[in-house]
Amino acid sequence: MAISLMVQGAGSNVGKSVIVTGLCRAMVRRGLNVCPFKPQNMSNNAAAVAEGAEIGRAQQLQAQACGIEAHADMNPVLLKPETETGAQIIVQGRRLTTVKARDYAALKPGLMRAVLESYGRLAARHDIVIVEGAGSAAETNLRRDDIANMGFARAAEIPVMIVGDIERGGVIAQLVGTKVVLDSADAELVCGFAINKFRGDPSLFRDGEQDIEARTGWPHLGTVPWLQEVRWLPSEDSEDLRNRPAERGGIRITCLSLPRIANFDDLDPLRFEPDISVSMLEPGQALPGDTDLVIVPGSKSTRADLSFLRGQGWDVDIHAHIRRGGHVLGICGGYQMLGKVIRDPGGIEGCAGEAAGLGLLDVETVMQAEKRVGEVTASAGDSRDRIRVYEIHIGQTRGSDTARPFATIEENGRHRSDGAVSTDGRISGTYLHGLFADDGFRKSWLRRIGARGGGISYRPQVEAALDSLAAHLEQHLQIDRIVELMRTAGTKYT
Repeated sequence: MAISLMVQGAGSNVGKSVIVTGLCRAMVRRGLNVCPFKPQNMSNNAAAVAEGAEIGRAQQLQAQACGIEAHADMNPVLLKPETETGAQIIVQGRRLTTVKARDYAALKPGLMRAVLESYGRLAARHDIVIVEGAGSAAETNLRRDDIANMGFARAAEIPVMIVGDIERGGVIAQLVGTKVVLDSADAELVCGFAINKFRGDPSLFRDGEQDIEARTGWPHLGTVPWLQEVRWLPSEDSEDLRNRPAERGGIRITCLSLPRIANFDDLDPLRFEPDISVSMLEPGQALPGDTDLVIVPGSKSTRADLSFLRGQGWDVDIHAHIRRGGHVLGICGGYQMLGKVIRDPGGIEGCAGEAAGLGLLDVETVMQAEKRVGEVTASAGDSRDRIRVYEIHIGQTRGSDTARPFATIEENGRHRSDGAVSTDGRISGTYLHGLFADDGFRKSWLRRIGARGGGISYRPQVEAALDSLAAHLEQHLQIDRIVELMRTAGTKYT
């Protein structure tokens, strides 16, 4: 049976996902059979995996770091926010229900059973399971019935490494404060701490490391400097996307920053093209007049985000952009917004009703309870090469513009059409995610808007970044000691 380590944070966005990803690849490079696990994730950035299931996109990347296929057990509980107070609950890859935040606590005891089942299956098949916590280990208000951090660690009896983020400042208080507020039994599971995102000479923080050790009693397991290559890895948090500076280039792409943006890593490959500038249009900003392509991204709550879009005046900006000869691409929920109307008679994404779309494509969408989830092979763009992409959406879209499909999907020996394109070819919509990760498609499609494209090989760069991250952690974390701590701690499943 596997040995395990759980990486928890002294705060949110301290870099847990990156640390887990790097540890996974580092352990694989040592010849070990490794898999990732995250009991509970909250993200609208999902990945389609085997048998039509979905998990957090970060766990799909971590599985890639392990050199294995992603599986629903790697993220048994996925919360996909639909409103400020409610979320869709995905359990072991399948939609269970949609609940308000205040009602979620009542589900947790039953969800812990599913979490432990998934963990047990993974632990039986692998040498090592690297577990990622969620948010902060110090959220005492969420400790009761917790399944994401110490609640899971206690149930599975696995050691915990706490990670602090020095970049935001106050890392000593982060870690010491975490020790102070932890229940004593929770604190006993902590085998050490690490510092992440250090800029400069790590030796300058030696006194700080010793102070944290003295105040917490936890051993220091490493201080990890900032690594530029990490920028090649898909982001889990949409805030990372918003905070990235635009890469300057000849062609300007502007993506609308919707409140419930989903699967935003569709943009990542575009950011590295040398002839492309990609920026997020934030609330209160007007669409730049020199934009060549507007991307309306995926959304977890399409009608609500469409209303937000209109409230910002972006619908007026987009119509002006089109009159200037600009291009528009809608992806998934963004595709639905480009049509004439979105109908939700069953209240799948909120209150039942309908909303007028932007009217840029002659299509209409009807929301339906059944969700289409899965990896598919498609041909799209001028090259018509076969590419691997994925779908995660509800709703069926029909209309005259679908006679000019964006792509053709091959499925069980048959073909079906995806998406729609306007008569002049400047407005396109598709349900397919991951298109731009394919170098051939990205190059051919970008040429349609006047960009050279094809300046990078995206997937090899991601693999190289995973190797660089693993080597970086080998240098700055005490991985031999971490493995030994895992071996001596044991688990409930050994």
